[in-house]
Amino acid sequence: MREVFAKPLPAGEKIGESWEIADLPEGRSSIGNGEFRGRTLGSVVRRHTEAITGNKHFSEPFPLLIKILDAQDVLSVQVHPDAEACRRMRKGNLKTECWYVIDAEPGAVIYKGFRTPITKERLAQAVREGTAAELLAAVPVSPGECHLIPAGTVHSLGAGLLIAEVQTPSDTTYRVFDWNRLDDSGRPRPLHVEEALESIHFDVTPERLPVTTVGRLVDCEYFKVDKGHRNEGGEVFLSRGCMRTFVFVTGSGTVLSRMAEPVDFAAGDCLVIPAAFEGAMHFDQDTEYLTVTI
Repeated sequence: MREVFAKPLPAGEKIGESWEIADLPEGRSSIGNGEFRGRTLGSVVRRHTEAITGNKHFSEPFPLLIKILDAQDVLSVQVHPDAEACRRMRKGNLKTECWYVIDAEPGAVIYKGFRTPITKERLAQAVREGTAAELLAAVPVSPGECHLIPAGTVHSLGAGLLIAEVQTPSDTTYRVFDWNRLDDSGRPRPLHVEEALESIHFDVTPERLPVTTVGRLVDCEYFKVDKGHRNEGGEVFLSRGCMRTFVFVTGSGTVLSRMAEPVDFAAGDCLVIPAAFEGAMHFDQDTEYLTVTI
């Protein structure tokens, strides 16, 4: 995150996750410019719901959680519950996400789903025996790919990946396996095996989760993600009627409008463009970006 996006990370600390757009108790984004500078995103949306979202009736929290993930080591194997699992367990919040690969070291992989469909009992046994990794599907990845991870899909990020993550607003995560690692005191990391086994869809394999690289990357019931590119000197007009959230992967430019002061953006930035806004984005460099809509 420091090398690619010049983010001011705390010195001497390992930071693997940056919440760019968030409206949860665990973290809330603040507005960076204009008359609402310094106020939280959620508080402004609550007061100006229709102007921002284009919808008079809008339930909290803000419907997106967008992160930048820097995986220097393989992450724990985990699952996020779907709505039915949350109802069944009477806790947690649904979470569907997608991963856009910004950078990948040679040989980098992600884990999504199982090699072949299995049973709950088979996974439970493998977790007890420390062999759960043998059941997972390792998928090689390259920059520019987008991988949808629906709720209920067992998954993990491999090492050597920089990822933009777009997801529903939930921080419910159940770890089912941590590669038999021990911490500095010789203890394993806490797991949530019972909840994970209640949440996992055991018939999901990579073949059911296609990879996209151009155009509309994701079209699920919670959000849509489109990939865009403009050359230096290019322009994109922003018409009224639809709230858009932009994630800039490369490049830089400026948002211009008669409605507000100019707003500069650069790689690594996220912008929420209200539904009532009208203007244009001008690009100073070749720019690749994601457009997220609800």
